[in-house]
Amino acid sequence: MDITSLLIQLASGAVGGNVAGAAMKKFSLGTVGNSIVGILGGGLGGQVLGMLGMGAAGAAGAGGDMGSIVSSVAGGGVGGAVLMAIIGVIRQKMGKSS
Repeated sequence: MDITSLLIQLASGAVGGNVAGAAMKKFSLGTVGNSIVGILGGGLGGQVLGMLGMGAAGAAGAGGDMGSIVSSVAGGGVGGAVLMAIIGVIRQKMGKSS
């Protein structure tokens, strides 16, 4: 994995976290919270997909072709959205309101 794929995953994770927060207002952590959790989830999601052979490393190596970009965006966005939803549910179950 190269730095470009990681940056794409982090950026798409932030977007994924904010999209999930907008879609699930009940679990939203606010713009900054959604972005931070999304960035973490994007990095984790991209790494997990890479280990499974479906991420940027599995799709196209370290090259910057369209397959690696799409897999980085997908892995980062989904990872960011999923982690934001998990953290939002946990936060709500603990009884903390925003």
